[in-house]
Amino acid sequence: MKLSKNKIKEILLRVLILFIGLTIAHFGVTLFLLANLGTDPFNVLIQGIHRMIGSAAITHGTVHIAVCLLIILILLFVDRSYIGIGTVICMFCGGPIIDFFSMLLGPLFSGDLSLFVRIAANIAGCVILAFGMTIVIKSEAGTGPNDLVAVVISDKLKKPFGIIRVIVDLVFTGSGYLMGGTVGIGTVICAFFVGPVANFFFPFVERKVKSIVK
Repeated sequence: MKLSKNKIKEILLRVLILFIGLTIAHFGVTLFLLANLGTDPFNVLIQGIHRMIGSAAITHGTVHIAVCLLIILILLFVDRSYIGIGTVICMFCGGPIIDFFSMLLGPLFSGDLSLFVRIAANIAGCVILAFGMTIVIKSEAGTGPNDLVAVVISDKLKKPFGIIRVIVDLVFTGSGYLMGGTVGIGTVICAFFVGPVANFFFPFVERKVKSIVK
C-alpha cells in the first residue's frame, strides 16, 4: 500500500513527538534513579525475575528485553494495533537516553545529599516521567511494552488510566518483591504517583498533539 506524502509526514511527525516524550520521560527516570531511593515498579519485577533465575550468564538487561518481548508477543494475540514503530524505539532507545542524562547529572548527585533533597528529586522525576509518558502515549506512534500493559487494560476495561496504572505498578512491585526484588520508598512513591499525574496531563497533551498533527 502506497502512502501519500501527507501520511508519511504525519507518521514522521508522530515519531518525532514520541522521541521528544521518550527523552523527557527518561530524564525523569534518571532523576528517579540518581535519587537512589529504590527503582521503579517494572524494574523491581525485572530484578526479582533476574534474582530468581540466579544465573550469572543472564543479566538484568537480558531479562528486561525478554519480558518486553513477551509482552509484545501477548499483544500480538490480544490486539496488535497497540504495537507501532514507537514500541521498538522505546525498547532500544530508553537505555542510551538514561546513560546520557546519568553522565550529565551524575556529578550533581555524587555528594552526600539529604533525604529531603533525594525525595524531592524522586518526586520531580516521577512528575517528569509521567509527563513524558503521556506525550509518548498520545503520539499514537507506539508505546513502550511496560507502559502498554496499563494502556491496554485501561482501554479494554474502559477504566481511568491513572487507577489502572497504580494497580499494575503495585502488581509489578509485589510480584518482584516476592521473587527477591528490592523495594524502596522511591518505588512506593512511583507506584502511587505516576498514574494519577499522567491522568492529569493527558487532556492537555492530547490537545497539543492534535494541534501539531493535523
